[in-house]
Amino acid sequence: MGNTADWIAEGKGILGIEFGSTRIKAVLIDEEHRPVAGGDHVWENHLEGGYWTYHQDEILNGLQDCYAKLKENVEKTYSVKLKKIAAMGVSAMMHGYLAFDADGKLLVPFRTWRNSTTGEAAEALSSLFHYNIPQRWSIAHLYQAVLNGEDHVGNVAFLTTLAGYIHWQLTGEKVIGVGDASGMFPIDPKTGGYDEAMADKFDALAADRGYGWKLREILPQICSAGEDAGRMTMEGARLLDPTGELEEGCRMAPPEGDAGTGMAATNSVRQRTGNISAGTSCFAMVVLEKELNGYYPQIDMVTTPDGSPVAMVHANNCTSDLNAWVGLCREILHTFGKEVDEGDLYQTLYTKALEGDPDCGGLLSYGFLSGENIMDCTEGRPMFIRTPEAKFTLANFMRSHLYASFGALKVGMDLLLQKEKIAIDTIYGHGGIFKTKGVAQNFLAAAIRTPVSVMETAGEGGPWGMALLAAYLVNKADGETLADYLERAVFADAKGSSVEPDIADAEGFEAYIRRFQAAVGAEQIAAEKLQ
Repeated sequence: MGNTADWIAEGKGILGIEFGSTRIKAVLIDEEHRPVAGGDHVWENHLEGGYWTYHQDEILNGLQDCYAKLKENVEKTYSVKLKKIAAMGVSAMMHGYLAFDADGKLLVPFRTWRNSTTGEAAEALSSLFHYNIPQRWSIAHLYQAVLNGEDHVGNVAFLTTLAGYIHWQLTGEKVIGVGDASGMFPIDPKTGGYDEAMADKFDALAADRGYGWKLREILPQICSAGEDAGRMTMEGARLLDPTGELEEGCRMAPPEGDAGTGMAATNSVRQRTGNISAGTSCFAMVVLEKELNGYYPQIDMVTTPDGSPVAMVHANNCTSDLNAWVGLCREILHTFGKEVDEGDLYQTLYTKALEGDPDCGGLLSYGFLSGENIMDCTEGRPMFIRTPEAKFTLANFMRSHLYASFGALKVGMDLLLQKEKIAIDTIYGHGGIFKTKGVAQNFLAAAIRTPVSVMETAGEGGPWGMALLAAYLVNKADGETLADYLERAVFADAKGSSVEPDIADAEGFEAYIRRFQAAVGAEQIAAEKLQ
């Protein structure tokens, strides 16, 4: 405790902040890369005017509240004030649309990754580039606004992501990490920059609109992991800490997307490794040995934080509906006067799922709060379905919802594993769903028929991964790659567990996913009929 307090007081702590879908989280790490303090802020997106969004003041207020709670945690635990930090990085949900004019004014409310409103643009750009452009990518949002004839498009002077926006406010620098940038516009793996040929095609496509900008003029500058991305300004320090106690000048790592921080947090930046991040959304990142033979609407091509090509399977929905059912169980217990610790409730219900039938006894769940592109669902309607003869037990019920959390992801992963024959040595899982040992980890291994490892740090997730990227910026040896740094300095003595896929569970999951795909029309009709 004394050494950590001195470390913090001397301004040697390293900070990572990540904007997730339901929480903004901050983690301060020490010289051993261990989390020593944290803070968080709970928030939620809104469906307004047909778009999922967070208000601009909610973004900045949430940042300040998260940091204030971190400061409070530091002072309460170590009896020192957090006044100086050595390095910092900001990460956030990838993709989306934050467009600003020349005066820095937000032109339209933030359009998040969760929106499924850019189908026409995504299809046109994918065809033009012969490269998958998912609906949530920034370029799809921009071109859809062009197709819609939205008045603001001609005034766009800067287009960025949520992480890029926060970094800009803290440093004045309009930059972005290459991993986050790869969710805005395709990256050329040879140059590490935006694909020039595709950018030229886009400019030609929009030329007759008469806008006063070219695409590369409005996109943020790309930085790779380990490169300086500016320093925190006095204005940035006051924004982060309105009390005025935080000093300016800390070094800033390139802002990254939550996919990149997940890779860092799970030591999966080398070829033939991958990770699956499970939260409000769920995505798998597989670092490739070679390019794919074709392109698929279900698979994004992005990069690691240091620019290596990655196949990404992204499902918009994962644990939200599962969490809602757990919340309902808590309410039932409360009605009977029983108060149960939240962690104990999750552990008990998740563990109960292990008693269920491998195929969930015929039960079926769709946890789609929002649209799910992989399943061709433009809007979400959470559904639980059973046939009259299905085995309706609590164990099967919980197992069905846990399976459903990985359902859309599995459909996409099957393309990589079965059609493209991609080789993966190990998948690392991270996110809160893996905190109960031997449940979600086992089911995921069964779903993708691949060993799944979960480290003891798996619950730390994105903000810790962002802090590791900031540590790499200030502590790397000359010429040391990100993969080498993580293995040497962070994960050399890491503890965790690995499970092999259980054959019975794998066969049960296959049966479940066949029903999941066959009955998806019911989910699509529900979205159409239930308004």
